[in-house]
Amino acid sequence: MKKLLFYTLALLLPTLLHAAIRLPALVGSNMVLQQNDSITLWGWASPSEKITVYTGWDNQTATTTTSGNAKWSLKVHTPAAGGPYEIRLKGSNEIVLKNILIGEVWLCSGQSNMEFSYYNGVRQIAAELPVCSNNNIRLFNIQKTTAATPQDNCPGTWEVCDSNSLKPFSAVGYFFGLKLQQTLGVPVGLINASWGGTPAEVWAPEHVVTDQPQLAAAADKQAPAAWWPHKPGYAYNAMIAPLLNFNIKGVIWYQGEANVNTATTYTPLFSGMIQAWRDAWHKPLPFYYVQIAPFTYDQENETALKYDAALLREAQARSSALPGTGMVVVSDVTENVKDIHPQDKRTVGNRLANWALGENYGKTGFTWKSPAFKDMSFRKNKAILHFSNVPGSLRINGKAPAALYIAGADNVFYEASAKVEKDALVVWSEKVEKPVSVRYSFSNAAIGNIFSSGGLPVGPFRTDSLPLSHK
Repeated sequence: MKKLLFYTLALLLPTLLHAAIRLPALVGSNMVLQQNDSITLWGWASPSEKITVYTGWDNQTATTTTSGNAKWSLKVHTPAAGGPYEIRLKGSNEIVLKNILIGEVWLCSGQSNMEFSYYNGVRQIAAELPVCSNNNIRLFNIQKTTAATPQDNCPGTWEVCDSNSLKPFSAVGYFFGLKLQQTLGVPVGLINASWGGTPAEVWAPEHVVTDQPQLAAAADKQAPAAWWPHKPGYAYNAMIAPLLNFNIKGVIWYQGEANVNTATTYTPLFSGMIQAWRDAWHKPLPFYYVQIAPFTYDQENETALKYDAALLREAQARSSALPGTGMVVVSDVTENVKDIHPQDKRTVGNRLANWALGENYGKTGFTWKSPAFKDMSFRKNKAILHFSNVPGSLRINGKAPAALYIAGADNVFYEASAKVEKDALVVWSEKVEKPVSVRYSFSNAAIGNIFSSGGLPVGPFRTDSLPLSHK
């Protein structure tokens, strides 16, 4: 009798130990898959288990076999935007994924100005709740988590956009996705991986920071905090690495406030992070980001820490030299320079969407690039500033320019007068006989009033390269 029981258990043991197919959180019902592309489906099961995948949009099946590491993956091709569809996965068990759409997928990441939602008091989202239900917008909100090494899964669930799922979601991300969806007329999937207070170091793979001594030294200045991680790679490992198999169209990013004390190293850090994400996804992801808004940074003395944020904005502007990137200027959306979180998230999201619509979707008839300082010449006692990205002309809102300064060889800056000559700005001061340098909106909380005829603010700039102290 004992021998018979032994042989029975021996025969049943492989079946009892056979692991069912498991999927990462990102691969689930209600998800959006990138259209007209090759996308990866992946998960885990028993080693050497045959996995069959049926895709409802083409009624095709694909098969693969689980590796010795209990992992499996396969690629399938997606059609043009549409849906809803089903995906059936079969091994020792069967999983049916429902209500899947094909469209455009974007990742939204950064710190608090990207994270801020209805629960953070964003009034525009509160006003949106009665009308936000939209089956063609799907939201995946990643919970805050960290890891010392790259992970292959993350917490989260795909949800159809409605008044409940929108409440915890990024306001900037939602308005970005809403404009894409309404303009393109296709489903849009948004993945939110953001965490208030986080420096860029935690979002970069650790090696981006540790392989460069100057970046490692700057990272050491990031003090431990009770509310967010500070070690290089910790957010990347837990909140970005699990997404790498999922095909996305591009990234929008709003971060920088946590790096104002290390602005001099932000350009190589940020550019290195962007390139590392592109390498990890094996594609030149479009990467559109927001320049940090005017804010006093709690300075009591008007001269204390005056240039920290200005230097960070300057570093952000330099990062736009990296191909496939674009910077949104938002100096005009700030209502209160004592609040680091401007309330107007719709304008920010719309401007990010315009970059994508103009650069990646071929839409025209609008302006998406803010005027940027290009070069300077002189005419007698006046400086002539030329700008790129001025499709018509510049304009000054008001009787006189704000936050505009000019200096001579002594490097003493005085408030300046200015007039517009088409796409150029003529700048002067009666106190400066022979101008050498001009600065515009170049301090922590400065708000300028010079725009393109398309309504976009001129980005903050300085024509000099004088060393500026953080303190």
